Amino acid sequence: MTDLFEYLRSRTYPGRGLAIGSYNGCSVIAYFIMGRSSNSRNRVFRTDGDRLFTTAFDESKVEDPALIMYNAVRVIGDLTIVTNGDQTDTVYDYLSRGETFKSALDTREYEPDAPSYTARISGLTDREGSCGIAILRKRGETCERSYFTYPAEDGIGHFISTYIDDGDPLPSFEGDPVKFSINMDMEDFGKKIWESLDRSNKVSLYVRYTDKTGFRDMIFNANEE
Repeated sequence: MTDLFEYLRSRTYPGRGLAIGSYNGCSVIAYFIMGRSSNSRNRVFRTDGDRLFTTAFDESKVEDPALIMYNAVRVIGDLTIVTNGDQTDTVYDYLSRGETFKSALDTREYEPDAPSYTARISGLTDREGSCGIAILRKRGETCERSYFTYPAEDGIGHFISTYIDDGDPLPSFEGDPVKFSINMDMEDFGKKIWESLDRSNKVSLYVRYTDKTGFRDMIFNANEE
């Protein structure tokens, strides 16, 4: 079992990361974004009902909104979608038509941001914490799509990020999602993740705990501290 907080502290730039799991009858999601450029760092998380999205902190400094402004979390029925790009809307649209998480992501591929070709990471979870996780990575001239499914298991989560760590070009995440323990409430979990992210590169973090009665959430924005 990996210590998620130590794992994050040991990496200066995992890029964007998502954790999904189950704790005390709740499904748990945590999603963070980091940035190296001024354009990437000029962002905050905002919510509108049950939707989470990225937006500019200072509109006058926006250089290019492509790939950095998107819906990160959407809800459909008892399912919560969380991703690192506009594939959130692709998954939502496919589920709305009765199709699947996998069929939606089979239509997408990694981001066109050469030379990094950032992986697309996506998650789907129900209110109990059963989940699917996907990563779409560049492999040679093709897109490798990897899908993972996990049953709800109290106190257990899985984490994936866009990159292994900093680099030039940035190296994509490798292998299976990292298994970790969840043994604390939302406020402590969110605070410990935020404190574990590299101070100079972290931008925003969102944490949500959902049960059969609804959800609670919290946001950390470096630009507003």
